[in-house]
Amino acid sequence: MKLPALATVAASGALLSGASAFTAPRPASIPRPSLSRPRSAPERRPPVVADEGGRRTHHGSLLSPLFMGRAAAVRAATKGKTDAKKAKVNAYYGKKIIMAVKQGGSPDPVANRQLGELIKAAKANNVPVDNINRAIKRATEKDAGDFSEATFEAYGHGGASLIVNVLSDNSNRSTADVKSAIGKNNGKIAESGSVLFMYDLKGKIEIPSLVDEEELLMAAIDNDVDDMELVEGDEEGTSVVYTDPKETAAMFEAVKSLGLEEGAKMSLSHVSKAPVECSEEDFEKNMAIIDALEELDDVDSVEHNMSN
Repeated sequence: MKLPALATVAASGALLSGASAFTAPRPASIPRPSLSRPRSAPERRPPVVADEGGRRTHHGSLLSPLFMGRAAAVRAATKGKTDAKKAKVNAYYGKKIIMAVKQGGSPDPVANRQLGELIKAAKANNVPVDNINRAIKRATEKDAGDFSEATFEAYGHGGASLIVNVLSDNSNRSTADVKSAIGKNNGKIAESGSVLFMYDLKGKIEIPSLVDEEELLMAAIDNDVDDMELVEGDEEGTSVVYTDPKETAAMFEAVKSLGLEEGAKMSLSHVSKAPVECSEEDFEKNMAIIDALEELDDVDSVEHNMSN
C-alpha cells in the first residue's frame, strides 16, 4: 500500500525536526517562575577607620551626642584652664612692673635695671607688649596702687604642705581671702618659716618640647651657668630646667641659643626637698585647696610638695 505523497513529505519533515509524523506533537514548554528571591545589590558601607584615639568609626557616620557633649566639655575645660593661667601670668607681670617702676623711680628700662629685667621675663613668658606698656603707663599715674608681695605657708592633707605667693595692693583683703580659702577646705595656716625650710628656691625654665641634655649642658657652660638640672615636665613632651636663681636669665639665654625659646617660660619656684606621695583621696582634697586659692585675684601661684 502506497502512502499519499503529502503524507510522505510530512513524515520527512517530522523526521528532520526530531518528531514522528505519527505521534502527537509535544506542547511547547512554558517557563516556570523562579521561586528564589532576586538578589539585591550589596549594601555599600563606609570604610572603617580609626580616629586619633584609636576608636573604630565610619566615614560619614555621626558620633554619639553624648560623646560629642563630653568631648566639648573637656575641650572647654582645658581651654578655660589655659586662659586662666595666661590671665594670671599677665596680671602678675603687670603688678610686678608697676612695683619696679615705683621702686626704681623711672619708667625707662635702661635706667631702671629691675624694670628692664622684668620686661625681659615678661616677654619670655609671652606677655603681650601692649600689656607691658599699659603697666608702665599705669605706674606713672597718681592713683596707681602700691603693690607688695607676701608669702603664706599652709598644711594640707596627707602630709602635704603649701606655699602661697601673693602680690596685692591690699594686704588685709588678701590675708583674709587666703585664710578663708584654706580654712573652708579643711587646710591649716602654718607659722612663718615652718614650711619654707623644706623647700629650695630655684630658677625655673619651662620648655614645651623635649631637650637633649648634653646639648643643653654645653649651652649652659657657654653662658657661664654653673648649676643646672633637667627634668621632665608635668605634661608629656615637655621639659623643665632648674638653676640657681641668680643664673635664671643666663640659663634662659642658653635655651634661646638652642632655638628653644618659643613658648618657653622663666620664673622662680620653690622646689620641695622631700616630696610626699598622697593617697588619691588626700590628693583630691589638696587640689580643692589649690583650686580655691588660684581663683583669688591676689594669689599669683601655689606651690606644693606632692609628688603625684
